[in-house]
Amino acid sequence: MSDDRAPGAASAASAESAESGRRERMVVGVPGRAWPNELVSGTDPVVRLRPIARRDARAWRSARRRNAMWLGPWDATAPPGSDARPTSFHALVKRLRRAARRGTTYPFVVEVDGKFAGQVSVNNIVRGSAQFASVGYWIDQEFAGRGVIPRAVAMVIDHCFFLGGLHRIEICIRPENSNSLRVVEKLGIREVGYAPYFLHIDGEWRDHRIFAVTREEAPRGVLVRLEQSVEGGS
Repeated sequence: MSDDRAPGAASAASAESAESGRRERMVVGVPGRAWPNELVSGTDPVVRLRPIARRDARAWRSARRRNAMWLGPWDATAPPGSDARPTSFHALVKRLRRAARRGTTYPFVVEVDGKFAGQVSVNNIVRGSAQFASVGYWIDQEFAGRGVIPRAVAMVIDHCFFLGGLHRIEICIRPENSNSLRVVEKLGIREVGYAPYFLHIDGEWRDHRIFAVTREEAPRGVLVRLEQSVEGGS
């Protein structure tokens, strides 16, 4: 059967269909707003992303304490000679909120079935001609292996593309971090470079592999890639 709609109407219908698909994969608390906002996706488990808050202090401290060995090799550290000092959780939240108001970061907490599970943050947001940001994350080992971080990362990338107005998202990973490398593999994010002595991690300047995705490469979003990967058994 032929389609009697005008080309513009067909394009609008296609765009509406794509937007409907995104809504089904991820529920956005306040449509049309980049920050602050809440995002929900998945069924088993249900992954919820929301702004970090002072009330997270106990759960955050508990998770970091229990996972010190698990997270230590991948945690950022202060280089020798820097004036960085240990900070309290409340001071951390205050700093992140200030940066979020300036539009340079989106600091999300990851919840799994209502429980605090880690963080995923959009950092170093650059506007102007770049429209670029980087994404970092950590997860409590209790929730590892359930597809939580791939989904959370896909959620924030889609949010950045479709509501945040960003064009390119970058993820930098140490070559030894096989778990994080599996995340970008599941999401189909390509490697674009290698940066020797890139970040001070676990007491030393460490090399990083650089992965990036642009909006042109994921016109339907990254969550759809993840779900196709899961359905395909990869």
